[in-house]
Amino acid sequence: MAAPSHRRSLRSRRVLVVTAAAVAAGVGAGVVVMNANAGTVDLYHQTLAAKDGWASSGTGTTGGAKADAAHTFTVSTRAELVKALGSVTDTAPRIIKVKGTIDANTNDAGKKLSCADYAAGTGYALSSYLKEYDPAVHGRSKLPSGAQEKARAAAQTRQAKNIVFKVPANTSLVGVPGTAAGITGGMLQIQNVDNVIVRNLSFAATEDCFPQWDPTDGDDGNWNSAYDSVTLRGATHVWADHNTFTDAPHLDSANPRYYGREYQIHDGALDITKSSDLVTVSRNRFTDHDKTMLIGSSDSEPAGKLRVSLHHNVWKGIVQRAPLTRVGQVHIYDNYYDVTTLDGYATQYSINSRAKAQVVAEDNYWKVPAGGKVAKLLSGDGTGSVKGSGNLVNGTVTDVVAAYNAASSKKLKTTVNWTPTLTAGLETSAKDLPTTLATTTGAGVLK
Repeated sequence: MAAPSHRRSLRSRRVLVVTAAAVAAGVGAGVVVMNANAGTVDLYHQTLAAKDGWASSGTGTTGGAKADAAHTFTVSTRAELVKALGSVTDTAPRIIKVKGTIDANTNDAGKKLSCADYAAGTGYALSSYLKEYDPAVHGRSKLPSGAQEKARAAAQTRQAKNIVFKVPANTSLVGVPGTAAGITGGMLQIQNVDNVIVRNLSFAATEDCFPQWDPTDGDDGNWNSAYDSVTLRGATHVWADHNTFTDAPHLDSANPRYYGREYQIHDGALDITKSSDLVTVSRNRFTDHDKTMLIGSSDSEPAGKLRVSLHHNVWKGIVQRAPLTRVGQVHIYDNYYDVTTLDGYATQYSINSRAKAQVVAEDNYWKVPAGGKVAKLLSGDGTGSVKGSGNLVNGTVTDVVAAYNAASSKKLKTTVNWTPTLTAGLETSAKDLPTTLATTTGAGVLK
């Protein structure tokens, strides 16, 4: 693909920012040009630049840039965040500035809540649950049902009411620089709404106190948890930028095993499902996680949606789904994948294309340790496509699709039915990504 004239390096990129102050003062058209690295950008009113991935398509993504004073909030507690979000039926533009770290597992008074608090009065006890659904007694042909499963579900519902934050349309959620801004233990739910921006936030320790046992999941059954750190379900025009996602401080290595399977309390980091569409995920850090990003919730998702751009992200200590793609048109460019085992998280694969997904993967950089197999960087079901170009492995241009196909019976198709045009920021060489992305991605680097 020839480099279009609007490409420019990440370091030299300049952005257009519409500031409330400029608009109020009537300065020109209210558009102020600012350097993204000069420390003068109004992060709260900043909108997605033109041609910056799929989320810039059509009406673009502006979040809460037009918020008035009554819909501009600074929050530091869970209760304040809930109040600022309001109702998902209220589509008035809003800006929510997150100052410091918000613990989702607290009550309205700020008291810390434990798993025991959510289970209190429901009748749920893990020991009883394990006894009742032991495969040796309950079998492996059906999901749990009965008193303990109802109690587990009731306790899980209690936790969900506390830790799931429902984001309305036309919202910008932005971390205040210099405050270690983020959410621990919570889930942002962006469901059936349009025009949302999430930036400069750290998401950590999103944990399900009450995973469900499913003996029919795979050959040996699995424990399945319910919460992603950020989940998009039927959402459109979403920009997730400069965020950090991690399991820490409770890593998967600390999870016990029951029925011979890991008691998994983590689900996705950032999942894009249920026909979500027009999404740009840029300059985030994903670390210490297993099932990281799901694009498409099932192989039967309808065609025409799930158009997603992923660029300038860092993936380190990721087991799988970086991302797993289904059905849609997905552009993956200028990402850095370090597949060295980290904190016990060993990579199974990075990119999976299945259910006829149409993936363009270009100018990405993989760091592969000695003994690592290039053929294992990709995965698929035999129906998905990956058109690759300019990808580097340890600094050497490598055809990662050919490497996978040479070793797999479920081969990836190498042509796609579309050509990316919304490619602002695309760098034609991946060689410097390990260095440049080390200091320009994740939460806390925006000023």
